[in-house]
Amino acid sequence: MAASRDLEYEVLCDDNGAFLRRYTVDDTGVLVPEDATLDGADYAAVGTVRRCEAPAAPPNPVLDGTLQRQAGAGTVTVPAGARSVTLVVLTGTAVVAIGGGAAVPVPAGTSLTWGVDRGGDAGESLQDAYAFTGVAGSDFLVSSTREV
Repeated sequence: MAASRDLEYEVLCDDNGAFLRRYTVDDTGVLVPEDATLDGADYAAVGTVRRCEAPAAPPNPVLDGTLQRQAGAGTVTVPAGARSVTLVVLTGTAVVAIGGGAAVPVPAGTSLTWGVDRGGDAGESLQDAYAFTGVAGSDFLVSSTREV
């Protein structure tokens, strides 16, 4: 390759997929394109060369939300598969058990949230069920979201 004074790169696609096209301008001012694989090996384009299409963005999932208040004795259960779960203890104590694990008392004035960033095609969700139990004098809120 002749000495170049300018160098540009572009990722293009052909019938085989993506490849790298390197453009240089040689000392005489002639544009010299060279093709290479994405790993840098020499490549000969096959078929029609075009700009690669961006992959389609997955649609935003539809979410359903719930809010439950438990005043006094009783249990609020959020089944496995939620996208987010939030507990706010207003008075007394809420006892929290996650996925059948050990129950943990959570005192008044505490707010806890569990959640995942992505759902939809990424398939993230909370794998455990959450059980929030109150006794006489307890007052707490439980909210959750899940994909529908």
